[in-house]
Amino acid sequence: MIMLSWPYHTLACFLFLLMMGCESSDRMQNSAKLVITGSSTLAPLVADIGKRFESIHTGVRIDVQTGGSSRGLADVRQGLADIGMMSRPLHATEQDVMSRPIARDGISMIVHQSNPVQALRNEQIIKLYTGKIHNWKEVGGEDAPITVINKAEGRGTLLLFLTYFQLQNIHIRAHVVVGDNEQGIKTVAGNPHSIAYVSIGTAEFDANHGVPIKLLPIRDIPASLDNLQNGTFPLSRSLLFVTNFTSTTLAKDFINFVQSAAVYDLIAQHYFVPISS
Repeated sequence: MIMLSWPYHTLACFLFLLMMGCESSDRMQNSAKLVITGSSTLAPLVADIGKRFESIHTGVRIDVQTGGSSRGLADVRQGLADIGMMSRPLHATEQDVMSRPIARDGISMIVHQSNPVQALRNEQIIKLYTGKIHNWKEVGGEDAPITVINKAEGRGTLLLFLTYFQLQNIHIRAHVVVGDNEQGIKTVAGNPHSIAYVSIGTAEFDANHGVPIKLLPIRDIPASLDNLQNGTFPLSRSLLFVTNFTSTTLAKDFINFVQSAAVYDLIAQHYFVPISS
């Protein structure tokens, strides 16, 4: 009897542990986390899409963190994030990840709502940002020194601005350096003599909700969602997701969801253009 009870006890313990392991595996499958980091331009939209995704996928958590396009790329490469958000195209040296377009956006120059300047030529913007124009009166404004606001290194918005105006960041003479779009908008809203460049989507949303800023045209084309959608606004970009080539099933499912018509309303609410438009 004693000899028979020992293997039975061992078998019972084994079955118990196996059952617990299966239950643990089930809990892991039903409670998954997706880490998404990168572009502050994309982050508010992705956070809202993440909430909708969570509502229809029980146990899934979408963790969205900002830090700039470069952080999103670096985190994916290092395995710190499942998906990276980027508001700039990949360079030739960055082809070790897979990119997927999510939406389209543009960049607008913004000034304070009280600023009488209605437009700036491209060459004026270049001179203003390189310190060759110091006072608003030189471009038809008031007699007041210009506060130049630039974006921090690693931001996709910075790269697009520099590329479009054929500038190098070392030549920029900025008085203030900001991180995300909202920081730039808040700085302009609080300083009537400042200028910045930010996402059209963020700027148009804030301007329509009482923030005292004004979007300036580029080459006489108004900075607006309509002109971004019809393709006439010149300073535009694709907003991207990047992943490793061996991304998880959950990451693939989320990307497919973001690219589907199920979130077009959220993309419009954030003043971006869906990729199918």
